[in-house]
Amino acid sequence: MTPGVATERWSRRDLAALAVALLAGVAIRIALLPTEGLKGDIDQFVLWVHGIAVDGLGKAYDQNLSFPPVMAYIWGLLAALEPAFKTVTDGSDPGIRALMKIPASLADIGLALLVAYALRARPGWAVIAAAVVLFHPAVIDVSAWWGQYESIYLLFALAAVVFAINGRNGFAAAALALALMTKPQALPFLVPFAAWFWATGGAAGFARAAAIGLGVVVLVWLPFVPAGGPLDYLDNLSRYQGDIFAVLSLRAWNLWWLVQEVAAGGAFISDQSRILGPITLRWVGYALTILLEAVVFIAVLRDPRPRTLLLGLAASTLIAFAFLTTMHERYAYGAIIFLLLLVDERPVRALAIAFGVVFTLNLLAAIPPTSEIGSLLPVSGPLGIAGSIAMLAIAVTCLWIVARPAEAKTVVAPAVTRGAAST
Repeated sequence: MTPGVATERWSRRDLAALAVALLAGVAIRIALLPTEGLKGDIDQFVLWVHGIAVDGLGKAYDQNLSFPPVMAYIWGLLAALEPAFKTVTDGSDPGIRALMKIPASLADIGLALLVAYALRARPGWAVIAAAVVLFHPAVIDVSAWWGQYESIYLLFALAAVVFAINGRNGFAAAALALALMTKPQALPFLVPFAAWFWATGGAAGFARAAAIGLGVVVLVWLPFVPAGGPLDYLDNLSRYQGDIFAVLSLRAWNLWWLVQEVAAGGAFISDQSRILGPITLRWVGYALTILLEAVVFIAVLRDPRPRTLLLGLAASTLIAFAFLTTMHERYAYGAIIFLLLLVDERPVRALAIAFGVVFTLNLLAAIPPTSEIGSLLPVSGPLGIAGSIAMLAIAVTCLWIVARPAEAKTVVAPAVTRGAAST
């Protein structure tokens, strides 16, 4: 335990409350598994699983698959467990839809348990944080209703956090690599973790973590190499980013949604639009993001404590969401989890609540579950403008908190059980 961190015993009431929350969370997800969700995306996912079932895992990237190999493994497992995938090519069957949503829903449960474990020194906060994961409307929407896989890469990222703050940087690097090999939206996590590995292990520790991470990446790609999977994946990703999704904001309330609102009334604008010579709006987004991510890197590098790492991860996620182009409405998802681990710190708790409200409204407005909600919460117009301004303010506030001088911060994050001294 880190000196100064109070440890409380888990009472029967704490355990019972966690068990009830888990049971209720599972029940909600079971009820939502057969729902239609995001039909277009689920149909595409089912088609990819069908391709794996027919042609084998090694040829997964002969298709236009836009996910790294961890998701290919998960879909390969579904194909092996359910023979119907050899003939099914869409999500019209409720049973198939349920199967497609099970991995993310299981990851939700894993996130709740891992959050509770990370906060185990404070049982009350541990139960509250786990319940937030289980009942947060944004988490439920993205996993159990939409059928998206954000919770899976966040589960690996949270495991990396737990390993890191408990002095296991090698395992943290491996878990971080698995997060990145699940969805590319884990890329912003590299910034605070790179600073952490350097600050806690020096150049040798950083090199060791980088080597372990690279080794995991190579290992998970091996089955796909004979069929040219890595190159095909990069080509697929390039086509998605350079063509299909090459717009300023895909309904994400951020800086670029404000630009689309002002310039086109909320209609999509290509992020390949040039503003000065060869400089496009996409490159402006890159420049802003790199500049602000550098602030996160320096903050974690100079103050490598659990609190700073967690705030750095939240800030890095929010910066990418707020300032990069081609962002989808759900890509700030990771901030929910990272801020939760500092739930007992009042300023961060307030920030987490504000973010949770704005993020949930963005999800509901972007893809409303009913037409009534769609009419009540239009994604564009005054609500979209206000939401974008609020999200920018939240991102900047999080960055400001993490970048403040070390002496202005509390000595340790009270609910997190280990500190950088153990590394």
